[in-house]
Formats: sequence, structure tokens, C-alpha cells
Amino acid sequence: MLNQSQHSAQWKKKAPNMILAVDVDYRDPGAMVAGVGFENWSAPEPEQLYLSKIESTLAYEPGAFYKRELPCILTLIEEHKIEAELIVIDGYVFLGGEQKPGLGAHLYSALQQEVPIIGVAKKPFKDTPVEAELLRGKSIKPLYISSLGLPLLEAKKLVKKMHGDHRIPTLLKRVDRECRKSPR
Repeated sequence: MLNQSQHSAQWKKKAPNMILAVDVDYRDPGAMVAGVGFENWSAPEPEQLYLSKIESTLAYEPGAFYKRELPCILTLIEEHKIEAELIVIDGYVFLGGEQKPGLGAHLYSALQQEVPIIGVAKKPFKDTPVEAELLRGKSIKPLYISSLGLPLLEAKKLVKKMHGDHRIPTLLKRVDRECRKSPR
């Protein structure tokens, strides 16, 4: 598994294409996964909305969250035949100062290292480096950004310019709301 600095040089800006933000809401025994597609980082509304119902998921395994969440995200991508330029996940690409592979690193590998991933986490993981912190709006509580396939500094700039005056960007709130409000 590669770390963030080993892959940041591979990212090349391409013609505008769809960015996908994803989130998963777990229900016993399955889940609902949502994705919002947008082309402009400052967009207040998504251009596309994707929903997939997952009939059953693996149980949560401490330290291996990706085993539960990754199949849900891949199902959404495959079911809707989504071709994204970049994917934003609710969580980490790398965990802590050791840069242990997180959900985003496993997603990057599952997509044959072709789609850059930005992780946006709301809570710090043990030993999360200070350079992962990003303040948005007037919040004094940071988001924690990690990335693979593009430099961390670029990932932070992109998340910072997302629409919304608050800590959590508008479209990340939207994807969270979409998966939670879907019928159980």
C-alpha cells in the first residue's frame, strides 16, 4: 500500500468532470449509501444524486472500518456506473502519523489507483498529524483532511472552497442527509 506522498505526484488536472461525495448510513442488517455528483467545488447543489440500498453488511470491526464501508461504496459506483474524476469520502484515507491505510486508501486501490480520493473526517484519529487540520468558516474545530492521488495541500484547498459558511461543506451535509432520510 502506498502512502500519501508517494502518490501525490500522479495527480494531474484534467478537463472538468464529475466529483463524487459519498456517505453510508447503517441499518440493521443493511445500509443505505448515497452519492452526490458535482462539477464545481463551490456548487451549492449537486448535479446528480445516487442512492443504493445494501441488504446486509459486515459487522463493525475496530481498526478495519473499511471492510464494512468499502463494499457499500463500490456497490453504489458499480450500480450507477459512476465515472468520477475524484471521490470525497466521510472518513480517512490514511490513519494517524503512521499513515496506516484507511477507507480512502483501500478505495483508491480498489479503483486501480486511477481516481484520487479525499478523506474528510470530523474527529481526529489517534496521532493525526497537525497538517491534516483544516478550519472552515468561523469554526474553531477543524476537519481532518487526508488524500491519495493528489497532494494534501491541494485537497485542503479544494475542501476549503466547497460551498457553505460552516465547518461542514454544504454538499457533504447533503450526502449525509440523503442516505439518512432514505426509507428504511
